[in-house]
Amino acid sequence: MLYLVATPIGNLADFTFRAVETLKSVDYILCEDTRHSGVLLKHYGIEKPLKSFHKFSEKKLEEMVLQDLKEGKEIALISDAGTPGISDPGQQLIEQCRQQSLPVTSLPGPCAPIVALSLSGFEMDRFQFLGFLSKKVSERKSSLIDALFYPGVSIFFESPQRIHQTLKEIAELGPEHEVAVVREITKVYEECLKGKAADLLDSDIRGEVVLLIRGYAKVEFTLTPVEHVQQLQEEFGLSKHEAIKLAADLRGTSKKKIYTETI
Repeated sequence: MLYLVATPIGNLADFTFRAVETLKSVDYILCEDTRHSGVLLKHYGIEKPLKSFHKFSEKKLEEMVLQDLKEGKEIALISDAGTPGISDPGQQLIEQCRQQSLPVTSLPGPCAPIVALSLSGFEMDRFQFLGFLSKKVSERKSSLIDALFYPGVSIFFESPQRIHQTLKEIAELGPEHEVAVVREITKVYEECLKGKAADLLDSDIRGEVVLLIRGYAKVEFTLTPVEHVQQLQEEFGLSKHEAIKLAADLRGTSKKKIYTETI
């Protein structure tokens, strides 16, 4: 059996009894960083062999782990923080287990995107998690545009070194949109900053960061239809026809109404 065990994202006390019992019972534990995980395991008196399982060793160890599972060994997979496989190693191993009919179970626990969403106060009926924003300007811009047009909340991981640049880009692409920057979740300096992206540019943002963007469904536009169509054309290189259609979708009105007001 492969056990997917969620680990604390900051506060060591956020660990379930079941997780501790499971880690004490397995043959060995796969983890990203043995030194980092060693702190958690020592805190709970867990003494089991650790194998480093990160993005550079994942493929190399996969066959060995699969063979051990076939032989009936009990193996746990943990990440440095949060749920394994969510922007962390493990997804490919889990997929291989499913394809080879090897048993897998997940022990629920801390998950930074979900905690950040609950702290943000944004609507929770529709949301998407998109992992880390790309360092490439074009790819990052594309992801941000998708988030701005998504009819719900989009959740990203972002580094504290890039968050201000990302906020500047959001302020340019979607100045009407509300965002939340949740940092240091479950730690002493946990903080949720919320507002228009431009309003957060002067904030001192350090530590682990989760960025949330509220999509168009809840945006209250201050632009007139004419200004809105022009902005969409200029910002995204759309034709007038495309911009009118998009403006109508974003404003929850008909294309005919937007067209009438822009001719």
